[in-house]
Amino acid sequence: MNIQRKYSLPNCTLLLEGLSDATRAAHFQEMRPELSILVNAECYLSGYKQPLVGGREFFESLVRAVSGYAQEFLSNVPNPLAHNTESELVQFQKIHSNRHRLIVHSEVQKNPEAKSNNGKAPIQIDLNSVQLFDLVEAVDQFFADSQTLPELSLELQPVGKGSGMASQAFIKQAVPAGVGVSSLAVCALAFGLIPTPQVRQPQQQTNSTTPSTTSSAADATNPTPSAIPTASAAPIANATPTPTTTPTATSAVTTDLESLLKTVPEITDASQLRALNRQVYNQINPDWANRSGLNEDLVYRIGVAADGAIVGYKAINKEANQAIEKTPLPKLLYNPAKRGGINNEPIAQFRVVFTQQGVLQVSPWRGYANTPQVIGAKITDANAVKDLNKKLYDTIRQNWSGTPTFSQNLKYRVAVNKDGTIADYEPLNQVAFDYFRETPLPKIFNALYGSNVAPPNTKQPLAHYQVVFQPNGNLEVTPWQGYR
Repeated sequence: MNIQRKYSLPNCTLLLEGLSDATRAAHFQEMRPELSILVNAECYLSGYKQPLVGGREFFESLVRAVSGYAQEFLSNVPNPLAHNTESELVQFQKIHSNRHRLIVHSEVQKNPEAKSNNGKAPIQIDLNSVQLFDLVEAVDQFFADSQTLPELSLELQPVGKGSGMASQAFIKQAVPAGVGVSSLAVCALAFGLIPTPQVRQPQQQTNSTTPSTTSSAADATNPTPSAIPTASAAPIANATPTPTTTPTATSAVTTDLESLLKTVPEITDASQLRALNRQVYNQINPDWANRSGLNEDLVYRIGVAADGAIVGYKAINKEANQAIEKTPLPKLLYNPAKRGGINNEPIAQFRVVFTQQGVLQVSPWRGYANTPQVIGAKITDANAVKDLNKKLYDTIRQNWSGTPTFSQNLKYRVAVNKDGTIADYEPLNQVAFDYFRETPLPKIFNALYGSNVAPPNTKQPLAHYQVVFQPNGNLEVTPWQGYR
């Protein structure tokens, strides 16, 4: 299967295409496998219609030249990595302080033993400093992605502290674009601020995945609507595996979620899982645009960090594996260059189902071990709870109009602050998800917070209620008794 990796900045995009080494993935399946065999590399630069294209030799030369030239540019000390005309396919030339010439030779020209005589003239592209450092940042994103060519490491040599002629003002002028991990390493090495980074041994990495409903016994207490039976939990690879320190060189890093959870905690607290369940749903549902044309339900298992970041996903059925591009999961997967690696963070597992009917279903992979509780400070004074109950009823009643088209009760948990202002709401059954736009809740919430799904980030105590919209137009508001 062809694998693609894309690293995008405003002025530069790197697109890598390749294959996974089957011998490395013999014991597990994964939705985002390790790209270990590079077949094609393309570099798109703003202002130029045609990309720079080449194979592994071209890409490795590009990485070396970009890193070396960035170090040279910041230190004003010549770096041979950027100008090796004898062996490198890619070189740089400094035109002036804000103009940099990127030169790309054909592989035929650089191979004197090649029999072909149709080599093309070198490609020359002039970049400004913003374009240059977007290219540096794209290379940085590549190095931060441990599932792409993991054996390829950034090798930089520090220059002497006395050799550099750049000042802090020069740095600020030379780096107008955002600077990432390898970019910072380039800058620091340019001024002898840090030692040369040690080369990491190649590590096999894999990919994990997504939430939805489960059929375990714990589903008896699972408030997520429309639980759907699923196969037994199969091994799942983690999107960003945690490297393990081992005493022998032959030991392998963790390659599946079950193994990973032996070294990092698994989030099993029912209340935390309930909160993460909502975060996952609110991430995926708005971005699921193509909801038609599914031959069957697409079922995925996902891994989620404590902050709600989707760290990996795995298809559970064959159709899910083939139709991954019909879901928003690939673009919602966390960016290791922006967030950092998933080191020893706790991970929660969820099951996600994209149904043929266009309905998204999300629930904990193992269900809830006990009844979840609402997280956060609560208003518990009986008089205050009673008064706020009436305020909430009046607010919803005044804003609910029209003839209901639903045939079942819509149930929600709604929270208000001490002033009676709605601070949070959550659907409790599937029809509440399906018909939420027929209630006044999203309109009220959006007017207050600019979103109709994501709860505001607040630490204030809240009073919680169950709100039921009935098909006959009746409204019920009662103090919250917990998830049932």
